[in-house]
Amino acid sequence: MLQTTLGTRGMVTAPHALAAQAGLDVLRRGGNAIEAMVAAAAAIAVVYPHMNSIGGDGFWTIVPPSGEPLAISACGGAAAAATIEAYRARGMASVPARGPWAANTVAGTVGGWQAALDLSQRWGGRLPLSLLLSEAIRYAEEGIPVTVSQSVLTAKKRTELQDQPGFADAFLPQGRIPRPGERFLQPRLARTLRRLSEDGLDSFYRGPLAADIAADLARIGSPLAAQDLADYRAQVVTPLRLSHGCGELFNMTLPTQGVVSLAILGIAERAGLAAVAPESADYVHLLVESTKQAFSLRDRYVTDPGECPVNPQSLLEAARLDALAAAIRPDQAAPWGAGKGPADTIWMGAIDDHGLAVSFIQSIYHEYGSGCVLPETGINWQNRGASFSLDPSALLALRPGKRPFHTLNPAAARLSDGRVMVYGTMGGDGQPQTQAAVFTRYALFRQPLQQAVTAPRWLLGRTWGQTSDTLKLETRFPAEVVNELRARGHEVELLQDFDETVGHAGAVVRHPDGWLEGAADPRSNGGVAAY
Repeated sequence: MLQTTLGTRGMVTAPHALAAQAGLDVLRRGGNAIEAMVAAAAAIAVVYPHMNSIGGDGFWTIVPPSGEPLAISACGGAAAAATIEAYRARGMASVPARGPWAANTVAGTVGGWQAALDLSQRWGGRLPLSLLLSEAIRYAEEGIPVTVSQSVLTAKKRTELQDQPGFADAFLPQGRIPRPGERFLQPRLARTLRRLSEDGLDSFYRGPLAADIAADLARIGSPLAAQDLADYRAQVVTPLRLSHGCGELFNMTLPTQGVVSLAILGIAERAGLAAVAPESADYVHLLVESTKQAFSLRDRYVTDPGECPVNPQSLLEAARLDALAAAIRPDQAAPWGAGKGPADTIWMGAIDDHGLAVSFIQSIYHEYGSGCVLPETGINWQNRGASFSLDPSALLALRPGKRPFHTLNPAAARLSDGRVMVYGTMGGDGQPQTQAAVFTRYALFRQPLQQAVTAPRWLLGRTWGQTSDTLKLETRFPAEVVNELRARGHEVELLQDFDETVGHAGAVVRHPDGWLEGAADPRSNGGVAAY
């Protein structure tokens, strides 16, 4: 069993060790956790390119040493030209998952970095942007070692991606799959990052760099235009919260499924989770059935917050969660429909020596997003808008400016004994489920933090690279647990021992005395960097 990493002053965890180290370098130089996260976010966009990009969206949950938590929604809306009629005029019955017309929403994550840095000044943030982006620029210019994950994923998706604008030039060096361990260069992205460093992060949306990005988007045939970029601003918002027996829990509000992650924990608590044996069939069953109930909220309410018919916080009221918990049968799986689909994402966490804690997530939706890489600026653009519907009566109906549904949700908690925890994962439908596993194993059942992340996990529904809606279990679950779940009516599908399908999770915890502990997922290329 891997050991939990300990530290005394600052800590960063990431699904790629080089990103964690970039964040730690900022902490060592006197930066705070927000500045460290911007450095890690820029670095991981370079070193884990199949999972995220500066052409994607991002979300932040920030827990200060005292006072109320904050959140940042760095999610771009649909292009003005992205209308239902425009898609139908092109003979499309749905928004495509790949290609220029999948690249239909503004990439918000860079604007989120800026909003976060503005907030960081409250807690002494002072480091120059040139320093925060320096490691990302260096890795893009000098190259990164290709991970097994990048190589395998590129091979798996080559057929559907290689003909998309710019993909082959960017991700198939000499027309082949990059080999694990070889040096991988991204010179055009390096130039763009350097321009951001020199001109400021706002230049992504307004100014000469923004004009070049807009020209690139027009060149590949995306509906996005310069005015769409100029109209975008990241938003500082109030996170959702849940009172739990273990403490106060926080997560991102709409248009993300943060409400689902909190609801699962609230429902499972009411269904008696604390009384079952950890790692038993009862444990998995209760959390899976709580997930089904929580997904019913998602499918009715999670959309652009301007179009949600209720206050999202009201979905976590005790009476509503009580009713959902009462619908769970401890001996029988409820019927299950279809999941929302894949999500290629990274989650990272950081806590500094003053106790400022950050939970952060950054995504391009599917692996390599739209598959489109902008010809001059080298940006791989997301396909988050593929979640829109062309049915005008649907909850997720496409309209210009509308923010798309997001599986992304960065979690945090203030535990009753004074510990502060930031945690999260990538993985589509699996994100709230993995969060529930990590949180309950650590906070409720008192497992060591690394054990809580490493232990075998499950996934009901879909994630990246998956199309089935079965209950997927890693094969490290004991046979008696698997058999009992099948006996209760779950359609079980077995995965590998350590399978990326169930996500790349991580967590950092600060104890009241300032002691830090962190965990990274052995299913990823991750690491915890601490001092």
